[in-house]
Amino acid sequence: MTTPLRFAAIGIDHRHVYGMAANMIDAGAVFAGWHTEGHPNTEEGFVERFPEVPRAADAQALLDDPGIELILLSGIPRDRAGWAARAMEAGKDVLSDKPGCTTEDQLAMLQDTVARTGRIWSIDFSERFEVPAVTRAAELVAEGAVGRVIQTLGIGPHRLNRPSRPDWFFDRAAYGGILTDIASHQIDQFLFFTGSTDATVTLARVANYANPDDPGLQDFGEIALQSPQGHGYIRVDWYTPDALPTWGDGRLTILGTEGYIELRKYVDVGQPGTDHLILVNGTRSEKIDASGAGLPFFARLIADIRDRSDTAMTQAHVFKVCALSLQAQAMAEAANA
Repeated sequence: MTTPLRFAAIGIDHRHVYGMAANMIDAGAVFAGWHTEGHPNTEEGFVERFPEVPRAADAQALLDDPGIELILLSGIPRDRAGWAARAMEAGKDVLSDKPGCTTEDQLAMLQDTVARTGRIWSIDFSERFEVPAVTRAAELVAEGAVGRVIQTLGIGPHRLNRPSRPDWFFDRAAYGGILTDIASHQIDQFLFFTGSTDATVTLARVANYANPDDPGLQDFGEIALQSPQGHGYIRVDWYTPDALPTWGDGRLTILGTEGYIELRKYVDVGQPGTDHLILVNGTRSEKIDASGAGLPFFARLIADIRDRSDTAMTQAHVFKVCALSLQAQAMAEAANA
């Protein structure tokens, strides 16, 4: 019988770590320990969810533990690349919260570290990997339900939740900019659904329209992408109104030559539940409850760690998403200079 994979977490400054750890456990892994600097406001919720998991005295103790194979990272974004490199040098594979890096230099360092160590550096693009509706959409696309995908339109609105945000949230250097951060989700989905391995950023803009007292915050961003396979448009923001019953009305429209799919991932106002999928093609026009489609990424990652394979998400894809995010961020800020 195969021994379950053991993982640990370093840095819990973003609540995404809750889902990352829970999904690894659901896939059969064992949460062996965690460490974070200080006491971020995420700690109480984290301990409530994982009360039996011990807090290590320091992060190095987790890196030195030969029984731990995978490190989850959800610390302050600017620190994640450094911890990822340390973990890989210690012989661990890594699953990072997004953004996995915040500068071009960090990305180059991670590429070098992966090449030298042969370790896996992955990112949990939760708006794909933690959304059952995206799983079902991928199945439908693979079945040819909409023909050849030629465009994605992805929006990622978020609620600001100002009282709960730490100082680093408003520091451009700490979080990397809105396109490096949030829009990485939509870039990932564009590449995946169009089957693109590269793309050109043809438009990139960032702005702060509603929070002038926080000049480091970018509360609006947009990107246009083009590849030989298709086109993409992305809009991200921090404007989710308080009346919406969830943190953001995230949507994805997948346009094919023979139909389209629209995902209303987290809410469809006036309707119960999540994971609403609309499919329209030559023979079908229907709304599908995709909430039971599953989240295969985490089990595939465990298999990749064991088999040294590349099935959950290729390393080249991870690097390309980060490169395009950073390119778009730099282009947008240059336009504002």
